[in-house]
Amino acid sequence: MSDLNAFITEETIDGESDGPLSGKSVAVKDNISTKGLRTTCGSAMLEDYVPPYDATVVERLKDAGGSIAGKANMDEFGMGTTTETSAYGPTKNPVDESRVPGGSSGGSAAAVAAGEADLALGSDTGGSIRCPAAFCGVVGIKPTYGLVSRYGLVAYANSLEQIGPIAPTVEEAAELLDVVAGPDAHDGTTRDEGADSDYAGAADGDVDGLTIGVPTELVDGADEGVVDAFWDAISELEAQGATYEEVSLPSVDHAVQAYYVIAMSEASSNLARFDGVRYGKSGGYEGNWNESFASAREEGFGAEVKRRVLLGTYALSAGYHDKYYAKAQDARAWIKQDFDEAFADVDVLASPTMPVPPFELGESLDDPLQMYLADANTVPVNLANLPAISVPAGETEGLPVGLQLIGPKFGEEQIIRAASAVEQ
Repeated sequence: MSDLNAFITEETIDGESDGPLSGKSVAVKDNISTKGLRTTCGSAMLEDYVPPYDATVVERLKDAGGSIAGKANMDEFGMGTTTETSAYGPTKNPVDESRVPGGSSGGSAAAVAAGEADLALGSDTGGSIRCPAAFCGVVGIKPTYGLVSRYGLVAYANSLEQIGPIAPTVEEAAELLDVVAGPDAHDGTTRDEGADSDYAGAADGDVDGLTIGVPTELVDGADEGVVDAFWDAISELEAQGATYEEVSLPSVDHAVQAYYVIAMSEASSNLARFDGVRYGKSGGYEGNWNESFASAREEGFGAEVKRRVLLGTYALSAGYHDKYYAKAQDARAWIKQDFDEAFADVDVLASPTMPVPPFELGESLDDPLQMYLADANTVPVNLANLPAISVPAGETEGLPVGLQLIGPKFGEEQIIRAASAVEQ
């Protein structure tokens, strides 16, 4: 493995035919099932798990001629913003190896940024594609919920997560999205909308007449260097014929709190299946299921996963469901309403992808709240089930800054077009 530790398992599987991805290598995040190839979710719980089937997205990339470069490192079960909670060690940022690559798809973004893979697939539950794309200086797309099949994605928070592409350029990310998007009989949440779109063709940089909304809540409080790079990117879009106006999304001030209640609650339910019997480590203690169950989860889960499972179980427990989970769902509805109202007046919304530059390795491990708050600009998109892209938009102190462009539901072509203008 490389010094970056971008892969948990390095094993090449060739594509099955010629196609749009012929000759391209794709790093696949290690929570996406690959037939015959170990899939660990970055967890000791699944260190020996080998899926008997391919995820739909993996089938599609193979059919398109793409080859799998290996299984990319990630925060354990997707729970993290730095790729430091992996049981297989942290991934380093290829731009500056003293920094984190972002998470939870940090291995996917680092592999692309370092040239260890041409393209990558990640998953995004609250920013897990866009954050590492921003931190590593590459492009990442979080699709509309339902555009890409989740069949074969090991679930963390079902109502929030989507699989999406990471690539060196907007056009290449769009080409991979063209391959993996579309309805799937195995996933009842997929939709026909967007299935006939030409995402790669939308990367033409034509933003003449485009109206960009800038939510003040997603810019205020960001690092000064990040804000400067953001406004420089907006100025570039203006120079190419776009206009911008400031808008307000007051509900997003509650997004991080609502997101973590919902995500942790869904995680506590989803991860109950890892009991050492059906999946994962055996806890021993033959004949005493309770002791075996506790032992398997004690040994198999890391500290961040345990924290989120405990908090999620608490939020769903008797007497607290209405106090926490129900209120979080109310906040989610408010966030969706704010986005709908904003898109009545603008074509896309823009913000810094991350409010800060990449953390130093180890910086956030002792302060998980710092890590959670760094998701402030990305989690509203998942709560509203909208598409968003992160595109490189300059630097601060030599570190990459990402511009996030958010579209209405199934508005991938709009954000790809705007992102390609920033790139050009």
